[in-house]
Amino acid sequence: MTFGTKGFLAGISMVAMLATATSGVRANDSLLKAQSDSNQWAVAGHDYGNTRFSPLKQINTENAGKLTLAYSFSLASLRSNESSPIVVGNTLYVSSSWGPKYVYALDAATGARKWTYEPDIPEDVLQYACCDVNNRGVSYADGKIFVGRLDGKLTALDAATGKALWTTKVVDYKQGSVITSPPLVVRDKVITGFGGGEYGVRGSLQAFDINTGKQLWQTYTVPSPDEPGGDTWKGDSAQHGGGAAWLVGSYDPKSDTVYWGTSNPGPWNTAVRSTGDGNFGKLTNLYTASTVAFDPNTGKIKWHIQTTPADAWDYDGVNEAVLADLKIGGSTVPTLMKADRNGYFFVANRETGKVLSAEKYVFSNWAKKWDVATMRAVEDPDKRPGPNHPAKDICPNLIGGKNWQPMSFNPQTGLVYIPSNNVCMDWSVSDVAYKRGVFYLGAEFPTKEGPGGFLGELVAWDPVAQKKVWSIKEDLPFNGGTLTTGGGLVFAGNIHGDFRAIDAKSGKVLWSKNLGSGIGAGPVTYQVDGKQYVAIVVGRTAALPAFLGEVGKKMTAAAPEGGSLFVFSVQ
Repeated sequence: MTFGTKGFLAGISMVAMLATATSGVRANDSLLKAQSDSNQWAVAGHDYGNTRFSPLKQINTENAGKLTLAYSFSLASLRSNESSPIVVGNTLYVSSSWGPKYVYALDAATGARKWTYEPDIPEDVLQYACCDVNNRGVSYADGKIFVGRLDGKLTALDAATGKALWTTKVVDYKQGSVITSPPLVVRDKVITGFGGGEYGVRGSLQAFDINTGKQLWQTYTVPSPDEPGGDTWKGDSAQHGGGAAWLVGSYDPKSDTVYWGTSNPGPWNTAVRSTGDGNFGKLTNLYTASTVAFDPNTGKIKWHIQTTPADAWDYDGVNEAVLADLKIGGSTVPTLMKADRNGYFFVANRETGKVLSAEKYVFSNWAKKWDVATMRAVEDPDKRPGPNHPAKDICPNLIGGKNWQPMSFNPQTGLVYIPSNNVCMDWSVSDVAYKRGVFYLGAEFPTKEGPGGFLGELVAWDPVAQKKVWSIKEDLPFNGGTLTTGGGLVFAGNIHGDFRAIDAKSGKVLWSKNLGSGIGAGPVTYQVDGKQYVAIVVGRTAALPAFLGEVGKKMTAAAPEGGSLFVFSVQ
């Protein structure tokens, strides 16, 4: 640790994000206005910084035990429903799984349906979607709703009517490239990535005109041999190198910078793409398993942090960047926080890309530490698998210390709330050849339970002191994302379907309700006509347990598949 003072928020970055930045740069005005209204939830992560913090406090630690169902709504689509709704004005927009099969606009107070959009999604998308037919929500700006699709397309809808305004092809889904997460709107651009790291795609981030859907720029996240970083790939392996930006992005108007995480390199057998190891080898497979900072105007890469060089364990670097200003060592620092799948919690200066600290937030043994001076992990060589070197008892497992389920940051407590996993694995590699639209892995990875008798944990983490403050242990991994509020609460669900309101300071469970199917999505909160509501989508994952052996069987048995929206309030 380079600093030890207790963490607190000096000035959450959201404040800067909702005003004209010092450089004169503005984000999309309609989106800024929507974000500035604390009654709404206008962006996937509540704000451009993905904090998932709402200042609403009508529901609080004193009355959370009185939460009751306001309404529920069937999404008419089973399996892996992972959407976080957005709320603009008095309308709630929510998408289903399978493409999405549906996008709905509902009266946010009553659940009455205003309109339904049903895109024409090909029936064969399942075979190209890793990992499952999920959709994590939609985006809003300028009276439009934007939705990414499993068939590799991006659609703009009229927010008032649901009428499709334009649809553009982002990528060919039959190579294994599907879109599962909401895009990011910056001024006149809709920015999106896509999945496919397990299929040997070449990842990229793309921007489209908000009014026409015309592509404005494309930046590959795996460089060709003649581009900067191209020499970090063996031969022509970069053309199938993964590095897909499949989760959500963040944006800082002050520096006019977009931040996106990139996925694992392909294939999982490092011998195909890298000759070096993570500590000393030159070939580190840029820009995979990284956080990358982009210029939203041009797509140019400003800087990157590669959290797992020459990734050999599927430690996908896509997890969301949470932006906030923290008090560190007596100074207010513009930071970027990330709970990486490799088990380390990173705090970096979001303007320079310098890592300030990196500490283990779960049990992790693939590396002894992550060295901020060298910007590299100090690996345990016994844990790095190779052609003649199977590795045993590697922690965390390939689902990571944290997977896609979103964490949240509360400026009042100074804590981050992380849905974490405690699962390990063995790993051995095998020969592999690229075939379009087919898994491009070259590895076997039997699952093992992590130490301590638990497989999941909701962790309250101090990002400045880099230490755990409290936690709730779970018997299974892959539990739901989190929401935190001005009412001193954290909301989170688990794979059994238990949805809970928790005291943000102490970790005490104040209210719990089983909703019938496993929860992976992040909850949201909003206020309509003076009443605060909390909304959550349920519908457990179906495909991912197949990767996890006996642990996966327990996950499947924990709850049936589902597909519903539940909305609660205090009556």
